Amino acid sequence: MAQNFIKHQEDFTCEHCRELVEGNGYTNHCPHCLWSKHVDVNPGDRAAVCGGLMAPEALSKAGESFVVLHRCLDCGYEKPNKTSREDDISAYLEGVL
Repeated sequence: MAQNFIKHQEDFTCEHCRELVEGNGYTNHCPHCLWSKHVDVNPGDRAAVCGGLMAPEALSKAGESFVVLHRCLDCGYEKPNKTSREDDISAYLEGVL
């Protein structure tokens, strides 16, 4: 059974595009390039031992927002994540067009 979400307000430098990201406690990917990092088993627990970069593999519409599917480049783990208003989805669209 999945554990409850653990909120962590952390700033980080994106390991893909090198942009500084100011976390808000729910930030799980870079809003500039949409890349993520495989750090959680359950949201916010920082218990994943992999630590690989997670590429934005797909983008789908979910109501009024989008969901980005991340795939870990090291272990292949896949996880959907909701986008936020701050996310630049055009970065993803430019990469696939």
